[in-house]
Amino acid sequence: MKPGNQTKVVEFLLLGFSQDAQDQPMLFGLFLSMYLITVLGNLLIILAVSSDPHLHIPMYFFLSILSLADIGFTSTTVPKMLVNLQTQTKSISYAGCITQMYFFMVFGGLDTFLLTVMAYDRFVAICHPLYYPTIMNPQLCGLLVLVSWFISLSYSLIQSLLMLSLSFCTNWVIRHFYCELAQVLMLACSNTLINHILLYMVTGLLGFVPLSGILYSYVQIVSTIMRIPSADGKYKAFSTCGSHLSVVSLFYGTGLGVYLSPGTSPSSQKGMVASVMYTVVTPMLNPFIYSLRNKDIKTALWKLLGRMLCVYRCIDSLAWISQAVRRGWTMGE
Repeated sequence: MKPGNQTKVVEFLLLGFSQDAQDQPMLFGLFLSMYLITVLGNLLIILAVSSDPHLHIPMYFFLSILSLADIGFTSTTVPKMLVNLQTQTKSISYAGCITQMYFFMVFGGLDTFLLTVMAYDRFVAICHPLYYPTIMNPQLCGLLVLVSWFISLSYSLIQSLLMLSLSFCTNWVIRHFYCELAQVLMLACSNTLINHILLYMVTGLLGFVPLSGILYSYVQIVSTIMRIPSADGKYKAFSTCGSHLSVVSLFYGTGLGVYLSPGTSPSSQKGMVASVMYTVVTPMLNPFIYSLRNKDIKTALWKLLGRMLCVYRCIDSLAWISQAVRRGWTMGE
């Protein structure tokens, strides 16, 4: 591209799903509902795990971190999309786009690592139950989470810094509902070879290595479970990893479907719908999957809701007493 076609970019335009103004209120209501359910559901999981001492074990510790990552993952894209839908604008500032890409990569990478760590946790619990408390000690659990954060933050920072060195042409239109990295790279006028090499290399590593670890863990888990003589024992063992397997299937199935489906590009309507599945729908469904299939989480949630209801009643009673006292003072005067 000639230097004359380069200019300083101020903002990008996110085309989103529909150009029809009549569809905007429906899309706004749909994504607002999904976002509120996602935040509330994952927040309840975090509060339930932190408030119940019986859930202070590695499996639920990782689940609470995953819920936190899901809130961050969804919050990087949906709020901006809601603002654009409500205001009938499609713009996002250059700084806002880079920031959105950075946090999207951070929480997306963190999700993949946490799902792998959770698979390893189930592998140790089922295949080596006698050594589980020794292997999955608090120090190792904390280290696994810290390493996951470090790798995600480091890659995202490197990719974001490389993006800042690029110059862009006069075409600033992103055919997506968020600043998708590959889409933004297509708009650059300068050489993006290093960016693409890093993108494909890390995408392959984040896709292949964690997924290979998950598959290996579950091959060993299934092999161990099949050697359990009683049907009741097999069911109990499967039930402890059924929720995690459902989340992994949903996350990787939709995520890989965006980039591996023939004839489907991330910027197409099908690609954007698939992107919604793993960026919005999967984080929204995770709390339901874990709470509906897990008795410990359900019990903790009911206890939490009971405490919240008790606090609400206490506050309401105090407010009523305060009003009664004020009325008494007014009548006395």
